Amino acid sequence: MTATPHQRLLAAIVAAAAAVAYATVTLLKFGHYTISSFDNAIFEQAIKSYAHLGAPVVDIKAPGYNILGDHFSPVTALVAPVYRLVPSAQTVLLAQVVLIAVSIHVVAALGMRRLGTAVGLAIGVAYAVSFGIQSAVEADFHEVAFAAPLLALAGAAYVDRRFDRVVWWSLPLLLVKEDLGVTVAVIGVVLWLSGDRRRGRLLAIGGAVATAFVVLVVIPFFNTEGSYAYGDDGGLLSAAFDGLGRKGATVLLTFGVTGLAALGSPWALVAVPTLLWRFAGNVPYYWGTDYHYSLVLMPIVFVAAIDAIGHRPQLRWAVPVGLVVSGFLMVGSPLAALVDPRTYDEPPRADSARAVLAMVPEGASVETDIGLMTHLVTDHTVYWIGSIGDTTPDYVLLDVLAGIGSPVDVKAYAEQVHGGTYDVVFDEDGFVLAARHR
Repeated sequence: MTATPHQRLLAAIVAAAAAVAYATVTLLKFGHYTISSFDNAIFEQAIKSYAHLGAPVVDIKAPGYNILGDHFSPVTALVAPVYRLVPSAQTVLLAQVVLIAVSIHVVAALGMRRLGTAVGLAIGVAYAVSFGIQSAVEADFHEVAFAAPLLALAGAAYVDRRFDRVVWWSLPLLLVKEDLGVTVAVIGVVLWLSGDRRRGRLLAIGGAVATAFVVLVVIPFFNTEGSYAYGDDGGLLSAAFDGLGRKGATVLLTFGVTGLAALGSPWALVAVPTLLWRFAGNVPYYWGTDYHYSLVLMPIVFVAAIDAIGHRPQLRWAVPVGLVVSGFLMVGSPLAALVDPRTYDEPPRADSARAVLAMVPEGASVETDIGLMTHLVTDHTVYWIGSIGDTTPDYVLLDVLAGIGSPVDVKAYAEQVHGGTYDVVFDEDGFVLAARHR
């Protein structure tokens, strides 16, 4: 069963509209110097290294730190050729938008060709505005953006019962992040349950073995401590029963955006590994619906809903229920903010941010906090104030008014930690830049 030209066009329109909206969200956030985390800067440093044909060194983690010793995500090297041509943080941010848009096209086209244009289009739109995607875009680039199109394509192949293609679309997940090897193993279990015993068994075993090899051998090889840093992340299993209300709400919303229809398909089992590792430890921000942690769940549950409705047409009632849930979650969301004229107002400190960034010479080494870190990586060697070690930077740039715990007396801090003399060359609106005296 193939999509009609009309359905393919509608899927492309939904994906393109979402891409424009999400590009606007992420570029506005960048242009407004909104503080989120240092993650985008970390990934840009890794991609920047790949673009220059080097190992993925991320000095933000520690001077000379190979990021493959932290998480196994070599897939990010695929962004490197584009970054080499257009080196900027925005290139990395927009790469995520493109990957998400591809997944939206796959899900929308799948829904329309399996369930009819109206129902399938509704599911495609619901997926495009789902909380997992919106939160991921708001959280800046993360490697799991690559999982969205891969899981959508693997899921579409499953719905079509093209089990060979399920395997081929699933295997690249092993290069996205180490925990997704367990997801691959569960996809194998789903194939086994669906009747393809041979492929299912091989994929389940392969995913489990690959995960063990990466976690026990590959990551420790690149890690300076010779271990996997997240093996007991936040006390794994020590707080499995903490925050049950928040965890329960996350599960309910995850499947609720499909009107619970996703629960009618074996493909819903693919969501279990991600939910389990998030809920097992005592890191509270894993438990909710914020950040990028639900991105991999969205293509899974929407594809599962399409599969379930295709086999049980009476479940079509779930589609409007899912749309109501999605509509409720739109309140206060990043996409909803696009209709507020105040969203486009320039923030009060933007001029000062631009001015202080312009004072740091291209190629200089900079120690900084997360305030302006994302804006520094492209043209500078950047270190984080929390992990610079014995390295002596040319400049120290801190945001002392953002409430992120940076030292207020930047000159005193720089001289105490690095020795020598530093001169404050910029101090406006909380942005303080100290240059090493030569």
